[in-house]
Amino acid sequence: MSLDNSQKSQGAQHVLSQLRSLIEAGKLDTDGKLPTERALAARLGVGRRALRAALDALEAEGLIWRRQGKGTYLGQPPDPTGRLAAEISGDADPFSVMEARLCVEPELAALCAERATPQDIERMRMLAKRTDTAKDAEAAELWDRSLHRLIADVAGNPILLTTYALVDEMREMHHWQDEHAREYARSPMLRDLYAKQHNALVEAIAAQDAKAARRAMRQHLKHLSRSLKTMHRATNS
Repeated sequence: MSLDNSQKSQGAQHVLSQLRSLIEAGKLDTDGKLPTERALAARLGVGRRALRAALDALEAEGLIWRRQGKGTYLGQPPDPTGRLAAEISGDADPFSVMEARLCVEPELAALCAERATPQDIERMRMLAKRTDTAKDAEAAELWDRSLHRLIADVAGNPILLTTYALVDEMREMHHWQDEHAREYARSPMLRDLYAKQHNALVEAIAAQDAKAARRAMRQHLKHLSRSLKTMHRATNS
């Protein structure tokens, strides 16, 4: 497929929008690996320079990762905590994961409020918006996890970040990916509330108010925990 000059001149922002749409629609995932840059450029009808800039932005947002000489993949890079998560997953359940999140993430949010740069905050606002406007539950989950991961990264504590990575890996364990639970958690009734909670959290971080950020994250996670329990009772009654 040849590209005319108008196609080659399309900016990275336009390419980024195209890639996000394909990710949200689940049209780029082939066992988690994206097509090559050459194949993607041809598929989208864009230049390689704009494509690379768009991929750089997606990597910065935590939506893709690259392995030198191997390719580009959706989501976060593999973490050694995955082995530990696999070992203890049989002794844990979603409620244990929520308890752990409530112990770790509010403190990460407080540290994040003390250390976030204006650029970090803009990325958080963008991820919160993407979570709210995602077209389906799976895409919303992708953006939501990217937001929480960014907050953990910006907190800047390697020990807490490793703990968070373990907890997040437990969330990813296959036998917890219940489609009914995911759809319930992202129902229209709850999405508006989650959007307000995410916005309150990000704005507390923007205000450098550690106490408010801690409180906002705890409130958000407590509501998620209550929703999880409600869903569990409904599906087991």
